Amino acid sequence: MQVFSYDHLNQFTLSIFKQMGCGAKDAATATAALLAADLRGIDSHGVARLSGYVRLWEAKRINANPEIKIIHETPSTAVVDGDAGLGLVIAPYAMNVAIDKARIAGTGWVSVRNSNHFGIAGYHAMMALQHDMTGIAMTNASALVAPTFSVERMLGTNPIAVAIPAKNQPPFVADFATTTAANGKLELLQRKNAAAPEGWVQDKDGNTSTDANELKNGGALLPLGSDREHGSHKGYALGSIVDIFSAVFSGASYGPWAPPFPAYVPMPEDMPGKGLGHFFGAMRIDAFRPAEEFKEHMDKWIERFRKAKPAKGHDKVLIPGDPEREMEAMRMTNGIPLEESVVSELRAVGAKFGIQL
Repeated sequence: MQVFSYDHLNQFTLSIFKQMGCGAKDAATATAALLAADLRGIDSHGVARLSGYVRLWEAKRINANPEIKIIHETPSTAVVDGDAGLGLVIAPYAMNVAIDKARIAGTGWVSVRNSNHFGIAGYHAMMALQHDMTGIAMTNASALVAPTFSVERMLGTNPIAVAIPAKNQPPFVADFATTTAANGKLELLQRKNAAAPEGWVQDKDGNTSTDANELKNGGALLPLGSDREHGSHKGYALGSIVDIFSAVFSGASYGPWAPPFPAYVPMPEDMPGKGLGHFFGAMRIDAFRPAEEFKEHMDKWIERFRKAKPAKGHDKVLIPGDPEREMEAMRMTNGIPLEESVVSELRAVGAKFGIQL
């Protein structure tokens, strides 16, 4: 394990995106979105993904200079075409469109097509907070998840994030995959040669497995809940909702046709849409009640939940967003730890462009 300062990784990542051909503004946008994951402790979606973006660019599946544009809109909705750009750039553009529409109409809803992996959903949802708005972000992803009772991989990890402002308390930020675990966490276990917890994956025949490499052997990730007895049908339904909102609404590819993140995996045949899809929402608080009044009650909600009696063996009850916020403060001060395998990948990426980590 090696530790790097945020500024160090920021400069390195910025340089890589520029070498890919991104303009200065887009490179900065992509870097901020990517490193937000490392700061918040979501290591599976941070610089560990940088080499994957480079490989997609080398495979001509990422356009470093996209012409992102709105292709359909109403006063409160829009569809954005990302022109195969970095999802890390397209997603903030689309979220800003949602925020602009919410300023006028009270709420704004934007579906995106022709995009790529956009990092952590929470980063984009949190963009709404500074505008006294609630933010929502979701995306479909590579088909790695078997629906309940299936052995066929049909859905992605399809995360959902919701960010809600408060007054004196920190915001409520829920950011979660609709699977028992995100694929990135499985990749981290693979780098450590560690087993997966039971309930994360199944083998190609539908049997539960703890092999972190099971996806390479034809297995699948499991929906949130793991099995029918523990509510996997609900995780399956949530992942399906994300897929439909993100891709069927926008004209992106959905279900088993969603483009795979690994550049070496062949693109699905007969794809029904363009690229990955995202969905964003922004809701102005004062479209429902006075913003100050709402935020005072959010404080009261948060404070009461914090005072809930903890179960034996636990010190306190957490609010969604607490662990990530605490991790961000710590890592901004003490640095970001990276696994040796991730450091090696970053050095290899840097060597391609003559940039030293």
